[in-house]
Amino acid sequence: MKTLSFLFLGGAKRVAMAQMIIDACRARGIEARIYGYELDTRCPLACVGNVVEGLRWSDPGIYDDIDRTVDSLGIDVIIPFVDPAVGIAAEYCRRVGGAVFAPVAERAVAERMFDKVAAAETFERAGLPIPSTYRAGDPCLRLIAKPRYGSASQGIVIINTLQKLYEIQSQGERYLIQERIDRRSEITVDCYVGARSGQVLAVSPRERLEVSGGEAVRTVTVDDPEAVALARRTLAATGLRGAVTVQLIRDLDDGRLMVMEVNPRLGGGAVCSVHAGADIPGLIVDDALGNECSATQARPGVLTARYLADVVFDLNDSKQ
Repeated sequence: MKTLSFLFLGGAKRVAMAQMIIDACRARGIEARIYGYELDTRCPLACVGNVVEGLRWSDPGIYDDIDRTVDSLGIDVIIPFVDPAVGIAAEYCRRVGGAVFAPVAERAVAERMFDKVAAAETFERAGLPIPSTYRAGDPCLRLIAKPRYGSASQGIVIINTLQKLYEIQSQGERYLIQERIDRRSEITVDCYVGARSGQVLAVSPRERLEVSGGEAVRTVTVDDPEAVALARRTLAATGLRGAVTVQLIRDLDDGRLMVMEVNPRLGGGAVCSVHAGADIPGLIVDDALGNECSATQARPGVLTARYLADVVFDLNDSKQ
């Protein structure tokens, strides 16, 4: 049986997605081997694969270390699950000239989305609707400041006074300041764009019903043609490839649907869209193999609720 080896970068908790990739491979007569690259090998992913000890993303030796890992394990596909790993996966695959596949865009294209100021400028130039960006003049004082390079909603500052606005402005360009949408709903759209073809193969909107640590732990797929259309426009404007998560926000007062941010990687709640029919794991496998990929369609009304489960490691066992 043919084998395909996957290296998850920062996918310590992505057990469900790993199992979906294993199932997608099995459906194609392929044996999947799952490996993780983590600072601590004692993580949940170890229950479905093998985890190797890696370096920090900022370590200057990261590419050499990943290269040794790829060679020793026979890795075919690298999948990043955290922001810093996206550029690393893209750059590594560029360096090895396509010998390893990663479902991501070119590094410069992907990493522009991690700079909130640069991303907002990209959206504005493309004519995409976004919350109004505050630059100067009299503020409405319904503002929110987002750390320029932040993630998972960490470090966000609510601006209700001129003093707070001046305090944020005094820190230079560390923040993106936009209008604050107090009455809103948030829609996440799980997408896949053929890394080789550029064809949009999956667009699945879902509502985040409950969030913990910046990730959806309870989410449901929805029928929202407007969200699908805006996500497609966003994909075309950014030129992203592979797995992409488009975050939208709807103002419940005036009905505006806007782009909040784009993550050029798999989202934590993407398993919901997969259960609903958006076969992103299958698309990754087919893309990696160079197979023809067919567009998939997710159905609304599929809800997933995440729960805690324990993976046990015996620290007395020298093999662990």
